[in-house]
Amino acid sequence: MSKLKLLDCTLRDGGYLNDWEFGHDTMTSILERLVSSGIDVIEVGFLDERRDFDINRSIMPDTASVKRIYGNIDKGNAMVVGMIDYGTCSIEHIQPCNEGYLDGIRVIFKKHIMHEAINFCKQIKTLGYKVFTQAVSITSYNDEELLELIGLVNDLEPYAISMVDTYGLLHQDNLIHIFDIMDTNLNPQICLGYHAHNNFQMGYANCIEVLNKNVNRTILVDGTLYGMGKSAGNTPIELISMYMNENFEKSYDINQMLEAIEINIIEIYNKIPWGYNLFYYISAANKCHPNYVSYLLNKRTLSIKSINEILKCIDKEKKLLYNKNYIEALYLDYQRNECDDTDAIKALEIELRDRLVLLIGPGKSIASDVDKIKNYINAQNPIIISINYICSAYTPQYLFITNSKRYVQMATKLSEDNYRTLKTIATSNVTKTNGSFSYVLNYSSLIDKETEIPDNSFIMLLKALEKAGVKNIGFAGFDGYSESEMNYFNTNMEYSFAKEKAQYLNNYAKIFLSDYKKRINVEFVTSSYYEI
Repeated sequence: MSKLKLLDCTLRDGGYLNDWEFGHDTMTSILERLVSSGIDVIEVGFLDERRDFDINRSIMPDTASVKRIYGNIDKGNAMVVGMIDYGTCSIEHIQPCNEGYLDGIRVIFKKHIMHEAINFCKQIKTLGYKVFTQAVSITSYNDEELLELIGLVNDLEPYAISMVDTYGLLHQDNLIHIFDIMDTNLNPQICLGYHAHNNFQMGYANCIEVLNKNVNRTILVDGTLYGMGKSAGNTPIELISMYMNENFEKSYDINQMLEAIEINIIEIYNKIPWGYNLFYYISAANKCHPNYVSYLLNKRTLSIKSINEILKCIDKEKKLLYNKNYIEALYLDYQRNECDDTDAIKALEIELRDRLVLLIGPGKSIASDVDKIKNYINAQNPIIISINYICSAYTPQYLFITNSKRYVQMATKLSEDNYRTLKTIATSNVTKTNGSFSYVLNYSSLIDKETEIPDNSFIMLLKALEKAGVKNIGFAGFDGYSESEMNYFNTNMEYSFAKEKAQYLNNYAKIFLSDYKKRINVEFVTSSYYEI
């Protein structure tokens, strides 16, 4: 018959949301409530020598700091532990167990450094601590690698080993497969733990599955108050406690947990919410590091379908090890979709070559300088091209499209009768819903692969117009980027990176235009940060 234990890691995993700055009163209050609730093991934070001591944060440079923060709290019957991400806290920062406050230390490590991490665990064990080996990204191990890890763990004889589902990828069949391999091959005195994340909303159900395994060892499941934790959050400890009380004759005091949630956690949640959302679903569905998803979403150029297609191209060994250069290369390769645009350029040359062209951008001046823009149009009679949005106020003859996501948002309107005469110039990375675009230009010949944001639609169109022989161009609504104010007339069009990269984007456009003006006559109809 299994012996069942419950571990709370709110002060550690929850700290990813607030940089571990709970405040000293909140940290001690949470610990006191958890002790009173009867939780078996309580994790009070990270040990990380790179961080300075801060009494208000649950990330501490050494074990002595743990005692400075929590030393006055009676641990009751609870085992109190800290966590080390292997490589971030050397053995010199860990005092002997009998000199400090911690009873145990959990060490997290990835598959490729398991040998080094287990050797480090041996050093911790010699200092008298109960050692927990935490195999992060457990889904990255195949059966052979699991057996290799188990051999190392059996040799170490730690207090526990935990299956850490870092990105919430496990469903019950995979979970039980890994569990059974572990249980069959682990020494029976070693506890077997499970740490869930809720990307697939499986945390609570998976914990129940593990608890109901009738095995001859101690089972340890992790949870946090109100599910507080990075990404989609963790298993709510108040829920799993309730289940254990009702089904395994446990007597956890859930009221103490609810008091901690109401007094300490809800206020944090209201400021920094966590839990299941589309972002974490995409990450889990593609079994990849969430940073890959955020990178592609932040491009604001891709449909969800396109994002999924790119993520499916990630090499299996790289899926859980984020590499920015790698995902950038996949993005550009996906967008490239090479085409021969010779005929399209020639056709545009016939239509535009001897005309003044006015480009309409989405800056706030489009709404604030209406009279100035209309007076310019009435006086100059230009060909009007809007970029990645339909500017109905100025009746463009052409729409330039480089952004798949923006195209999807415009597709229905483009099918309406009053836009049937609007000609579309699309780059080859954009796929038409029905039929074909008026002109398709080769995406890869218009981007700048040497810059941080290679597919700037404004610069891409300027390159295309030069190829088409256009000599006179006006700009309206290309205001440039501000670090402090909204940059678009429609706030829904705002890019998440625009303010952060404002100076870079403005300087890049200035440098490009300083050279471009040597060959093409340009005029700013509305004011812009791009003006030289």
